Amino acid sequence: MSHRDIVIFPDPVLRTPCDPILDINQGVKQLVEDLLENVNQEGRAGLAANQIGVSLQAFSWNIEGEIGYILNPEITYLSKTIQETEEGCLSIPTQYYLSQRSLKAKCRGIDLDGKTKIICGENVFAKMIQHECGHLKGQLFIDILQGQARIQALRDII
Repeated sequence: MSHRDIVIFPDPVLRTPCDPILDINQGVKQLVEDLLENVNQEGRAGLAANQIGVSLQAFSWNIEGEIGYILNPEITYLSKTIQETEEGCLSIPTQYYLSQRSLKAKCRGIDLDGKTKIICGENVFAKMIQHECGHLKGQLFIDILQGQARIQALRDII
C-alpha cells in the first residue's frame, strides 16, 4: 500500500471517463489497496480511482466506520426524493456548495473475485455513491449544482 496524492481540478484526468476493469490483475488489486488506504483518512467519505490518477472504474468509501470498495459501479436506483446538503470534493479542496442528490441510491458492480457486489444507502452514503460514480464518468459535483450555488462555484473555481 502507498500514499497517493489527490489529483486537483482542472487536471484533465478528472474530466475523462474511466475505462471498465476487464481483468482483475495485480495492478487492479494494488489499486484497490491504494484506494482503501487513501480513503481511510479524516474527512474522506469517498475516493474515485481517477482522483489518484488512475483512469479505471473503481472507488472506495469510508462512511461511519464502514470502509469498502467497488469495481465497475453502475447506479441501478435513485429515489425521487431529493436531499439538499452541502457537498465538497477532495479534488476541489476547501470549496463546499449546496447540492441536490437523491436521498437513496443503489449501485451494482463487482469485487476483486469478479463476483457481483451491490451497495445501497441513503443520506450521506447515497450522496457518496452518486458523487463517486459521477467521477468515473468524468463529472465533478460542480456540474450538478443549480441556481446560485452553481453561479458561486463557477466564480470561485474557474
